Amino acid sequence: MRLSIALFILLLAGLLSCKNNTEQTANAETPVTDATYYLIRHADKERGPDAGTDPDLTDKGLARAEFWAQTLKDVDFDAVYSTDYVRTRKTALPVAQANDLPLTIYDAQNLYDETFQQETAGKTVLVVGHSNTTPAFVNSILGEEKYGEIDDSVFGNLYIVKIKDGQTQVELQEYNDWSFD
Repeated sequence: MRLSIALFILLLAGLLSCKNNTEQTANAETPVTDATYYLIRHADKERGPDAGTDPDLTDKGLARAEFWAQTLKDVDFDAVYSTDYVRTRKTALPVAQANDLPLTIYDAQNLYDETFQQETAGKTVLVVGHSNTTPAFVNSILGEEKYGEIDDSVFGNLYIVKIKDGQTQVELQEYNDWSFD
């Protein structure tokens, strides 16, 4: 009887370990889909006690949003994503309009999740976020902590992340010296 129980336990353990190996192999063989992501922080926002929790863009911020549309005019975007704040939506809107695209709202708590990856597979996408979520989004795509939060006074960083044939490349372009006055 003891021998039968021991054999049953060994057989069960063997079956369970085979199942785990199969799932890992299937996950390891899942192809990485090519995509290109352009990620920016929202443009210059109103500050001060009257700005509230969802501040608008300043005049300089509105000019910077138009600057992004002009700077990215040669990019054929398939989608434009923004968090659901006035400052991010207004930053993303000129690029979306130039590409005849709607704004897609994303939850900054779910960066580069499976749904986002499926929705953007094979596409060129603009993502507008915040000083903390934009570099976190880039890091999430890269699978490593490469970039820290953006300084609160910096609104001109452009991260370009390209995924091709399972290889990921990132480029940081800085447009922080541009005058919008």
